[in-house]
Amino acid sequence: MNTPEESAPQEPGSAGPAIASEAFIAPSNNIDPDNPPWGLVHAILIAVASVFLLIVMQGIATLIYIATHSSATPLTQDVLLNDKTYIVIAVASILPAHLLTIGIAWAIASRFGRFSPIKTLGFGWPENFGLWKSVGLAIVLIVVAMGLLYSFGGADTQLDRILRSSRAAALVMAFLATVTAPVMEEVVYRGLLYSALQRLTGAIGAVALVTLIFAGLHVWQYWPNFAAISAILLLSLALTVVRARTGRLLPCYMIHLVFNGVQSVIIVAEPYLRSVIETPQPEAAPAVIHFLTRFL
Repeated sequence: MNTPEESAPQEPGSAGPAIASEAFIAPSNNIDPDNPPWGLVHAILIAVASVFLLIVMQGIATLIYIATHSSATPLTQDVLLNDKTYIVIAVASILPAHLLTIGIAWAIASRFGRFSPIKTLGFGWPENFGLWKSVGLAIVLIVVAMGLLYSFGGADTQLDRILRSSRAAALVMAFLATVTAPVMEEVVYRGLLYSALQRLTGAIGAVALVTLIFAGLHVWQYWPNFAAISAILLLSLALTVVRARTGRLLPCYMIHLVFNGVQSVIIVAEPYLRSVIETPQPEAAPAVIHFLTRFL
């Protein structure tokens, strides 16, 4: 099979493949996000790297904290997981991991600046699915997620414990969930990975695989709450179907941003909401607060 560089059309009178290759890598308005200039191997590597960087950055943060922390008590895993300062540092270590992942994704999507990543990723609005449809779908998904949690409840998750550990940890998590997580996750999974997969498996296969991969990587955050896991699976399916139907990534990013952003705003306002809810209707407070801390 010819590579894109080899199959690029030559201009009349061109001197050969070198000029054809240069013509291909020049900016073009005809770039197809479903036929990107990267392959499945590159997409899988960036998905793996996104997880690897999270682990490495948290490991570095842990080592620095242990090396600089003076305490007569041995810093075992149990001690660290109950240390509010350590939890904030560990959560904050997600930021450099996200930024490094976005940088690597830019390099792959742009082929180190030869293409516009906005075009190769399809980061624009399609004709039939604009801003308001994206926001509306995000709100519907939030309502459905709330219904699942209200109906089935569930055990505490790791994310619940982080958010309850301290106000600082909750605020850092809310910031990451709104500012870096939506763009990083959409670029990696619905951008790089979906585009490469659908060229190999077709749209249906790519939707199924990306939905399961994205949701599967979030299971550890929501285990053992099956209502929360079901909601994140629904979110993943909706985002991936939107990408498949529209051929564009921007609606997915906007849906993800609103879904996370609404909850982040509520988490920032949670102390005030709790005081309002608990005073007149103490029985309603646990269910409401339970939902608000689930899907970051």
